[in-house]
Amino acid sequence: MLKPLLVAVQFMTRLPVPRAWLPETYADKLIGQSALAYPVVGLIIGLVLWGVASLISSLPSLLVAALLLMVWVLMTGALHLDGLADCADAWVGGQGDPERTLAIMKDSFIGPVGVAVLVSVLLVKFAALASLSHLALAIIMTPVMSRAFVILLFLTTPYVRENGLGQQQSRYMPRTPAYVMLLILTCGYLLLLGSSGVMPLIFVGAVFALLRWQFIRSVGGMTGDVAGAVLEIMEAVFLVVFVWVLQF
Repeated sequence: MLKPLLVAVQFMTRLPVPRAWLPETYADKLIGQSALAYPVVGLIIGLVLWGVASLISSLPSLLVAALLLMVWVLMTGALHLDGLADCADAWVGGQGDPERTLAIMKDSFIGPVGVAVLVSVLLVKFAALASLSHLALAIIMTPVMSRAFVILLFLTTPYVRENGLGQQQSRYMPRTPAYVMLLILTCGYLLLLGSSGVMPLIFVGAVFALLRWQFIRSVGGMTGDVAGAVLEIMEAVFLVVFVWVLQF
């Protein structure tokens, strides 16, 4: 499982991975297995954030939230934010035409809608981070659980763009281990939060279902940009959920 994890870290973050540790060729099976490691990548990100939060805990809460968000974005190289912006522009500019929507997603230009959505999502994350009193649990679990929903997206949604990296992950990801991992993560979430976490989890699931329905309606399924958009939105939703659960 080490090689798939290293491949996932290389694909999903800007964290340094020594070239000698990576495979010389990326077989379809290895790329598929790497998708299973997404929650582990999320755990690595969460632990780094927790370490940073521990070092700067004496600073004012607003500054802590801003620095954590900056580190969070730097670790992922804004890769998923780019997907979010592309999807936002495509959703508006595509005007219901799947081919036009996919073409706009592929365009590297970011329009005003994409910028507005990026700013909105980052503001929600910042406000949630600044509001949390139990910061450690939230910043460790949020990257893990949001990436679990990306796995669920791969499992349940057709991949519509040919020859993309996401297509290999969708096609070759081991299904049974993926469902087992999702079950384990759900049980772990409920064990940590107890009965107070049930309704928020239902809310998160409803948001995911709405996003999935919208992307199927717009383009017939998912792409790599869609996966990035779902990840970013689910991170924001989970941070709000942890404010909901842990503050009351």
